[in-house]
Amino acid sequence: MKSSKLESLRIDASARERSQLPLGLILLVVALMTAIAIYFAYPRESDAERTVASKKIDTSKNNLSSATNTNVTSLPTLTPKTTANGAILTVSGYIVNRERIELSPRFMGVVKWIGVKKGDAVTNNQVVVLLDDREYQARKTEIEGRLLVTKANLEKSMLNYARIQKLVGANVETQQQLDDWRLTVQAAEATVKETQGQLELIKTYLDWTVIRSPINGVILEKLVDPNELVAPQSFGGTRGPSTALIALADPTDMQVEIDLNEADVAKVKLGQKCRIAPEAYPDKVYEGFVAEKAPEASRQNGTLQIKVQIKSPDSYLTPELSAKVDFLAD
Repeated sequence: MKSSKLESLRIDASARERSQLPLGLILLVVALMTAIAIYFAYPRESDAERTVASKKIDTSKNNLSSATNTNVTSLPTLTPKTTANGAILTVSGYIVNRERIELSPRFMGVVKWIGVKKGDAVTNNQVVVLLDDREYQARKTEIEGRLLVTKANLEKSMLNYARIQKLVGANVETQQQLDDWRLTVQAAEATVKETQGQLELIKTYLDWTVIRSPINGVILEKLVDPNELVAPQSFGGTRGPSTALIALADPTDMQVEIDLNEADVAKVKLGQKCRIAPEAYPDKVYEGFVAEKAPEASRQNGTLQIKVQIKSPDSYLTPELSAKVDFLAD
């Protein structure tokens, strides 16, 4: 009974051997795919030719003599885009006076009088500040008195020289006496000339106590008050004397100062026409041109300073306010 059950569980030897057909088929497929991959991966000369279906090159119009020239295409010329109002670039800057003049004293002194205030209009050679001149007036009086003395000594020396000439002609005095008095006269003349020079110097100092406007302009700032000590230069510290009296500028000579980004430098050139509109009065438009292009850029900011000269400025243009500048195409 048991033996019959064991016989039923026994596996025939022919069934133990696996069929080799599926394995061989797999190996054949792998070999075929490897061959195809090697075929397409190997470089050929025909791979250098590429055909773009969406674009056709018409060689008949260009009359090209060789096949290599059909692959050469010319690059388009880059030109700045022009907007509807004719501007190729629009940037903002600040309105400035072309020249800001600060009047300073030529020597240390005390302010006696100031005849202007901020915003006043002045004319060329108008007196704006007076410095205390009492010391120089006193020195002038002293030198004028010294000049009278030197002139009297000169006159006395000339009389003595003329008298000695007569005595020498009469053989009463010697030639040495005549020479001595001649030299005395020359020394007296030199003293008179020196004193006259000192008097002219004091007059120059007195003229410097009167400060005049060098231009027709407007007072931008009053920097001192009466009875304040002023000096031509500062010696350090915040409690020292002032170095300037007033600041003024010509309101008919104004510019717009712009820090231009380096990416836009190629769009701007000297003499280029511009259109300026102040931000405070956008309906006001002024003509201008590029008057100055800085020779050196700012490395920290990556900008180049440009100054645009404003033609015919008026009272609507206020210094240090912003303005929009359109750089126009040629």
